[in-house]
Amino acid sequence: MKLRLVKPQRRHLPGFVAALERGWSPDNLRGPEAARAALAAIAADPAKFLAATDDPEGVAGDITLPDGSTVQRLPGLHRWLWDGEFCGVIGLRWVKGTPDLPAHVLGHVGYAVVPWKRGRGYATRALALILPLARAQGLPYIDLTTDTDNIPSGKVILANGGRVIERFLKPQAYGGAESVRYRIDLGDDAFCTEDC
Repeated sequence: MKLRLVKPQRRHLPGFVAALERGWSPDNLRGPEAARAALAAIAADPAKFLAATDDPEGVAGDITLPDGSTVQRLPGLHRWLWDGEFCGVIGLRWVKGTPDLPAHVLGHVGYAVVPWKRGRGYATRALALILPLARAQGLPYIDLTTDTDNIPSGKVILANGGRVIERFLKPQAYGGAESVRYRIDLGDDAFCTEDC
């Protein structure tokens, strides 16, 4: 089955839960802690958990940063990568009326593919599929960041028309790693090299 993005729904939840239980986490900084928190939230109220994955008004409550501080949630949405079963996540966040992001937000888009589905081009395809949703929010571009040693993620971004705009050190709250910020302009579809 061809990869597609699905809005998280109850019928998809068992695949997401199974991935978390296998040790995967959608959060590369908080890792197992984030997986445990997601499992606890699902166990407590699956409907509330699912509703928070699609929050274009940013009203689902504050979020906790890796350093333990809390900030107001940005408007955003999550989609699950699906090829007949759960493959990973991709999220989009924005500030209404501007492409600028607060300093604590390193990029508009984040994604994670489960280890047993990597190497199939799923991250590249998922990023291509999220671009129209970013454009629909009025964003002229999206920014994404990767650690400098995350070569596969850099290739995913470049394959979708990304260009390097800066190299920087992430704040210590995010691990302090040497990082690269990329930008994908959303003015036209010229960057889409696949059947998008």
